[in-house]
Amino acid sequence: MNETRRAATRITAAFADAGVTGQLHALDIDSGTAVSVAAAQPAPTASLHKVCLLATLYREAAAGRIDRTRQIEIPASARTPGLSGIALMRDAVRLSLRDLATLVVAVSDNAAADILWHEVGLDTVNRTMAALGLTETVAVHTMADIGDLLRTERDALTDPAAPNGASALDPARTNRSTPRELAALFAAIWRDEVCPGELGAELRALLGGQAWSHRLASGFPFDDVLVSGKTATLPTLRHEAGVVEYPDGGRYAVAVFTRAASTAVILPAADAVVGTAARLAVDALRAR
Repeated sequence: MNETRRAATRITAAFADAGVTGQLHALDIDSGTAVSVAAAQPAPTASLHKVCLLATLYREAAAGRIDRTRQIEIPASARTPGLSGIALMRDAVRLSLRDLATLVVAVSDNAAADILWHEVGLDTVNRTMAALGLTETVAVHTMADIGDLLRTERDALTDPAAPNGASALDPARTNRSTPRELAALFAAIWRDEVCPGELGAELRALLGGQAWSHRLASGFPFDDVLVSGKTATLPTLRHEAGVVEYPDGGRYAVAVFTRAASTAVILPAADAVVGTAARLAVDALRAR
């Protein structure tokens, strides 16, 4: 058994030990070598689709169709609810599109994301993903839409016998992608294939500004290893995708999706296994 197959076996065991069903795709950005576990199976993306949104924003800016520095006045009313960012602010704010994008990554700001969804458009995001060859990556809902679904389908979230389940957790009925395609998107961003030059560098810097370090970054607790990424969380779901960069120049795009049986908000083992699985995959790629 070669190194990547051994890694896949160990990753599958780590998912089981953490009490989750897991998927993973880890890609050496420069060589194309990969480690995969159920990487082609579609899953709900939740906040991971914000990366697709921001990639589209910057690609549209590169084409001259959007001015990312344009300022928007955001009143205190009519904001998408959320646990962070401008959703918690009590007064009107004025921000540029790129500063809204910064909040989308830094604290997974749902209100900021939905302003950008309105500016960019679901159809534009889907066309951009298709143009990048990511045909399994499809946006159906804004963050407000997902919140509405969660509120109206509360019984389906907690009852496994519910006839149709919760649509917010069904990849056939909500925003979806695969670990393979999300890792490919991050690899494309890091290779300047989404947008080049200054805009590409700005997008990468933005994706390096996430505040949360309890998932992907927990697997790489080193001062000289840079982890950029975006988390996603819904009842039972804990995902993260991003890029791990080593001081010797190694660059690895990684996407880890997990689903737990429990809808509990606090499941430390399910969070931690995202970093564990990513580290096992990247170690195998570096060993090659």
